[in-house]
Amino acid sequence: MRISHLPVFASLLAVAALGSFQAVAAEKSAPPPQTAVSKQAMPSEGKVISTADASIYTYVELEAANGKRFWVAGPTTKVKVGDRVRFAESMVAENFTSKTLNRTFDRIIFASGLSVMK
Repeated sequence: MRISHLPVFASLLAVAALGSFQAVAAEKSAPPPQTAVSKQAMPSEGKVISTADASIYTYVELEAANGKRFWVAGPTTKVKVGDRVRFAESMVAENFTSKTLNRTFDRIIFASGLSVMK
């Protein structure tokens, strides 16, 4: 009795091709690259230097106590230049492009919330 390996080979080839297709599809829809940030690496508050609202997000450029500037995006929040803002870090994205603002941020922190300190 002779067994043909052609159907088995064709099935393996189809599975491999499907896996490649899924990997390419996942890459195209993947979220921006993220890096974990420890609480010591980035401050969790700062003084508002500039702000912009886009869709359901508020983007704020903050200045930390040490003078370093950085960007944070969170849910829409009323803030103005000069306010002190505290935020809860969620994730950090490198080279993130906001299509709404037509701008690419070298590094931005996405926050689950922004609050103006009194």
